[in-house]
Amino acid sequence: MEEGPVRSQVEDGQAFLTIDRPAARNALSPEVVAALRAALARAEADRAVRVVVLTGAGDKVFSAGGDLGAMPDGGYLAGHALRRAYGGLLEALAASPLPTVARVNGHALGGGLGLVLACDLAVAVDVAELGTPEIDVGLFPMMVLAWLQRHVGRKRALELLLTGDRLKAQDALRWGLVNRVVPRAELDGATRALAARVAGKSRAVLGLGKAAFGSAEDMPLPQAMDFLAGQLSLNLGTDDAAEGISAFLERRAPAWKDR
Repeated sequence: MEEGPVRSQVEDGQAFLTIDRPAARNALSPEVVAALRAALARAEADRAVRVVVLTGAGDKVFSAGGDLGAMPDGGYLAGHALRRAYGGLLEALAASPLPTVARVNGHALGGGLGLVLACDLAVAVDVAELGTPEIDVGLFPMMVLAWLQRHVGRKRALELLLTGDRLKAQDALRWGLVNRVVPRAELDGATRALAARVAGKSRAVLGLGKAAFGSAEDMPLPQAMDFLAGQLSLNLGTDDAAEGISAFLERRAPAWKDR
């Protein structure tokens, strides 16, 4: 268990990263962003970890976004670097070779919504609200908008960004921002079950597939087809592809080598 603004614990192949600032609504201070990035790197280096679960402390807020009260030292350029570090965290979550699951225990707002969108999968409690309320304090959620653009259509993304309105959890499910919405009593079980589903796959093939998904996402279709054909050839050359096919033909569970 790692202590500090982010708690980290590994259990049954799942690394649980918890933003531990409930009194500050789990706001994303520079220390939290750095700690999350470090905890993710530790999980990736641990061969026992097969999936990362990201959540917030308490039962009200996943994360309320950027910490408006945290004034960085070092002047204007230092502040810009810290804001870019948040963007780097989102990129690291999306590019991680490990599957990432957001356990949305409460409201996910602004930069907190960015964390949810950067994770591969998300399970939300039914009372959670998701949105980008920055416009109400004279700010625009610049980096989060890039992730909204990749999840919903233009009109829906702009509706959230321009109005600052919050989506109820069921609406977020309908819009494709989360995968599951469950009652509070079922949140842990549903999150663990979904994480376990992906944790049981080949770590090597999951990493290859995630990287291919991210690279192909913004390619023109013919370029994506050429690229993905090459990625499939790489996939077929892995030990785990051979093991998976053999296990299928022999009607047994595969024994992954993660290579």
